[in-house]
Amino acid sequence: MSRDQAAEISATGVTVDVGDVTTRYLLYGLLPGWFVPGLADWVMHRRSRIEDTAGTKESLIHSLMMAEVGIPIALTLRYEVNPLLLAVQLGGAAVHEATALWDVRTAVKSDREVTPLEQHIHSFLESLPYGALSALMCLHADQVKALLRGGAGRADAWRLVPRRRPLSRGYLAGIAAAIGTCVVLPYGEELVRCVRAGRRNKKRATSDEANWRAGKGR
Repeated sequence: MSRDQAAEISATGVTVDVGDVTTRYLLYGLLPGWFVPGLADWVMHRRSRIEDTAGTKESLIHSLMMAEVGIPIALTLRYEVNPLLLAVQLGGAAVHEATALWDVRTAVKSDREVTPLEQHIHSFLESLPYGALSALMCLHADQVKALLRGGAGRADAWRLVPRRRPLSRGYLAGIAAAIGTCVVLPYGEELVRCVRAGRRNKKRATSDEANWRAGKGR
């Protein structure tokens, strides 16, 4: 299919700008939709009482995974796609996948039940970064080529360049609100709950040991 044919998907006789449609899909479809499996995963952690099994360790791993994905997303919303940004995105996706394996291993070793439903939710959380990144690389094939060539011939290849057409403040505010509501609040609550449970269990263990020693000394 030629570029002209791709730009004119004429099933209805309407000219379509594939790049514009793909960009809108990423901004208004995939990115907002990403919050749904993330929130569902938090529900699964709560139902399996993460605070009494894997506890703070697994909750911190969740925070790390969100940073691995969140930082590249934040940069992409503010800066032009170039070899530096693509390298950050690819690195973040790779590290996120490795951390996801660590996360599941930690949960299983702690005897926290990871149900088939939670595993299915994980499949979305792992595949969405690659789906978004592949679409972005198709939109910026020239920057992918530049990355493969080490940025040769591009003065701005390895520095962050602000978007020539910044996203609207309303959109950025909406995404920030969604992140706060669907990511920061629930996973912050999870971490606080795990820390409190850990302190409570430690205090109980110390009390039990003191009672045992007192009984042994009689």
